[in-house]
Amino acid sequence: MPRYILFWIFSGLAAISARGDSLADLQVRRVFSGLSFSSPVYLTHAGDRSGRVFVVEKAGLIRVFPGRDDATQARTFLDLRGRVNSGPSEAGLLGLAFHPQYGTNRRFYVYYTYGNLTSRFSEFQVSGDPDQADGTSERVLFEVAQPASNHNGGQLTFGPDGYLYIGLGDGGGGGDPFQNGQNLKSLLGKVLRIDVDSRTGALGYGIPGSNPYAGNASGWREEVWAWGLRNPWRFSFDRLTGRLWAADVGQNQWEEVDLIEKGQNYGWNRMEGAHCYAPSTGCDTTGLTMPVWEYSHGQGQSITGGYVYRGTRLSRLTGVYFCGDYVSQRIWGVRYEGGRVVESRQVAQGPASISSFGEDEAGEVYIVGYEGRIYVLDDPRGPTPTSAADFNGDGEVNFDDFFALAAVFGQQAAGAAAKFDLDADGTVGFGDFFIFADSFGKKVSS
Repeated sequence: MPRYILFWIFSGLAAISARGDSLADLQVRRVFSGLSFSSPVYLTHAGDRSGRVFVVEKAGLIRVFPGRDDATQARTFLDLRGRVNSGPSEAGLLGLAFHPQYGTNRRFYVYYTYGNLTSRFSEFQVSGDPDQADGTSERVLFEVAQPASNHNGGQLTFGPDGYLYIGLGDGGGGGDPFQNGQNLKSLLGKVLRIDVDSRTGALGYGIPGSNPYAGNASGWREEVWAWGLRNPWRFSFDRLTGRLWAADVGQNQWEEVDLIEKGQNYGWNRMEGAHCYAPSTGCDTTGLTMPVWEYSHGQGQSITGGYVYRGTRLSRLTGVYFCGDYVSQRIWGVRYEGGRVVESRQVAQGPASISSFGEDEAGEVYIVGYEGRIYVLDDPRGPTPTSAADFNGDGEVNFDDFFALAAVFGQQAAGAAAKFDLDADGTVGFGDFFIFADSFGKKVSS
């Protein structure tokens, strides 16, 4: 068969196999077993190549430790307990994000509630000790008064554009009694986008000119990036595609996952998930963006958003978005391709209430148990083999290996053809092509 035809076949197979293997039952395993935390609500990294892990505790502490499973001590990076009101169940120190240039400018950002009850967003700097922040360096960016104690949101995340994205709930109560979700003059019930490296007027931050309502004459808040949200509890950017995945906690019946895009209205409180809320039937969906995935309260009552997996340990699950439920402790995997969800299922049962997911610098995903422990997912199928696909042993899985595989395609896995049987089914077939395509282009460690 001519090589150009083989190349065309491989290109098609690679496109198919880019979705990875089908979702399967995964195992949950505790990590950092020498450490425990008090009501942890977030886990992240500094992006400074230090390999450190940071855990946020609701009462106002940020703990830091080396990202090794044998870690036995977590130092206090920042102590805000004297400033934080963590009394209400959805209040406290809720968010942490490190500046994209943290390695040089040493700046990071936190979100906490204080007083009765106000959301505060602040910038801090690290001290001369890299494991200890300077608690006196606080610069308040802005504050938002909360009309009730719940639905405070809590996520801070820098996007690939370098801007800071902030999640705020609708102000609390049931059913959005303050009508903030559909009110563009309020910051509540929104995802915001600000520039921490500039100033606009008297503000403590800048308004990016590319924000959807920048410069409007209607009194709409120019910080707004997206709106119509009830209580976005954790969102994250896909490292590969740049898509912004958000979990929005539902009211009575539905929990939802949204892909957040510029200027889009996600429907609350007209909609709950993809269903009418007020009114309960016949609602006007004009101009609304529907969730990409949802589940009913028969499966869980409070969604916790996670991450699209881009690590290396679970290579069969590359591109899968993981999320969970705080109440039912279920963990789901969602695969999104071609503008739609092509596969979703429960993949594991958490051992505790899932307050957050986290991601380390290498792209590995963690589960944060509110009882104080950190977990990871394990795939009992193991990783897809990379080194085995380097048939010629040149240290890289490339087209030379592909043509060698193509030359024995369809043969029994015996003699010289045995090494091409990557799925160990006795023949060199499409299953081996799929595994090979997942390894294609990768270096093989010696």
